[in-house]
Amino acid sequence: MAKTSLFTGGIRPLPESGRPTGIYKQPVTQRVAIGPEGFTGDQQADRRVHGGPEKAVHLYPARHYAKLAAQFPEAAAQLIPGSLGENISTPDLDENDVRIGDIYQLGSARLQVCQPRNPCWKIDERFAVDGMAAFIAEHRLTGWYWRVVTLGEVAPEDELKLEHAAPDAMTLAAAMQLWQTHRPSLTELEKLAATPGIASHWQQKIENRCQWLRQNIEAPIPPAFHPKPEQP
Repeated sequence: MAKTSLFTGGIRPLPESGRPTGIYKQPVTQRVAIGPEGFTGDQQADRRVHGGPEKAVHLYPARHYAKLAAQFPEAAAQLIPGSLGENISTPDLDENDVRIGDIYQLGSARLQVCQPRNPCWKIDERFAVDGMAAFIAEHRLTGWYWRVVTLGEVAPEDELKLEHAAPDAMTLAAAMQLWQTHRPSLTELEKLAATPGIASHWQQKIENRCQWLRQNIEAPIPPAFHPKPEQP
């Protein structure tokens, strides 16, 4: 079991650009429903790249904050659980501990690990530092998204309990490392794309890369995983 802290938030402007964001979260202090697109009362500003059934709930491992604070000391005081826009923080799990397709129970809801977070440029503006989103992506300190398998309710004291393990799937850490590899094994990449429970959008990106690799055996490889650019 994994202890949790829970967070939700509305949409607020970023401090410099004024662009809307849902990254600012507050602790959940009472029981809240979890629907097909996440926690009741939680909002995402840019629905083209955030939210939806396969990005319904975001978990960020609490242990990553110390690494970020060491790299970006000017933002250390702000780097606390909930500050990267996650809905769930836990000190007990990170990307090495979960596999794509794993199902966990949280309260009466059931959640399935389906893809890593792709860090957004808004992280840099939120903390007033350059390069944090790129550092998160490069070092695979992303956390992950869950899809909601069973709707339910959760209270602040509830813990994550592994209900169904996916023993034949890669850990999320291994999957991201493969995805970032300059010229990955095509067999392993195809296996990743075929993993039960993988998010359909990430699956399509992996399949597209597999096709590119087949057609461009010697060509330079474009980057596979990078911070989302600012949208116009």
